Amino acid sequence: MTKKLVFGHQNPDTDTIASAIAAAYLLNKAYGDDTEAVALGTPNDETNFALAKFGVAAPRVIETADTEQVYLVDHNEAGQSVANIADVEVVGVYDHHKISFESAAPIWFINKPLGSVATILYYEYKNSNVEIPAEIAGLLASAIISDTLLLKSPTTTPLDRPALEALATIAGLDDYKAYGLELLKAGTDLSARTATELINGDAKSFDMNGHTVRIGQVNTVDVDEVFARRAEIQAAIEAEGFETFIFVVTDILESNSDILVVGANADKVEAAFNVTLTDGRASLPGVVSRKKQVVPPLTAAF
Repeated sequence: MTKKLVFGHQNPDTDTIASAIAAAYLLNKAYGDDTEAVALGTPNDETNFALAKFGVAAPRVIETADTEQVYLVDHNEAGQSVANIADVEVVGVYDHHKISFESAAPIWFINKPLGSVATILYYEYKNSNVEIPAEIAGLLASAIISDTLLLKSPTTTPLDRPALEALATIAGLDDYKAYGLELLKAGTDLSARTATELINGDAKSFDMNGHTVRIGQVNTVDVDEVFARRAEIQAAIEAEGFETFIFVVTDILESNSDILVVGANADKVEAAFNVTLTDGRASLPGVVSRKKQVVPPLTAAF
């Protein structure tokens, strides 16, 4: 039996890593696939906090897939995937983003507009009658907390809360809210990160009507502390060479964001959010979700 790799997008976040691990286990137990969860980058501080909490080793990091068949989690766009995605066969997808995918053959494709892929996988476990190990339940709970900002993000759906509560029980989390705040704060210590690490730690590229738009995002409890490093952050962004780079700095306690726009198309960004950029910066009250509150208005504006 040929091994099949399971992985999420580049610059992996907690949902990406947790979902790869959980999907690999589910596919093995429910369908007999010989699977291995891998990652397209080193886990971030938040994810490492969750891995350590539940005693799970981080997946090995790959640049190219060394098997013929793969499963994708938390993404379906080639530009966000493994370098040799065109040379392997995608046999399944678990995702919750917009669909930009073509296949020459029928595949296992599950895409639902839920708060996280972890939520989708929780219900897939239930539908398959596969028991969720406590450590995997802990990682899935962490992923829901991360992607929904402890159920406060507008991406949160009615299915996310019951999934989180059930997973927390399995994982032995007596107070998932207290744990969730610890988890989110673990990812906000930005002082040790270089400017390049800040802008690329959670960044994705999008093709918007022929324009390449790169959107990076960091969570913090002090937006001004991040912008105090404005000069080095802008220099790092300019060195990346993207046509348009939008750096989103999100206050996880207040549920607001500030953006820094570098490059072309500032007018389109202003139109998208109905703001005026001052030296490339603007505040976006109530905006926390790149997927639901940043990408859609930008796509419409471009």
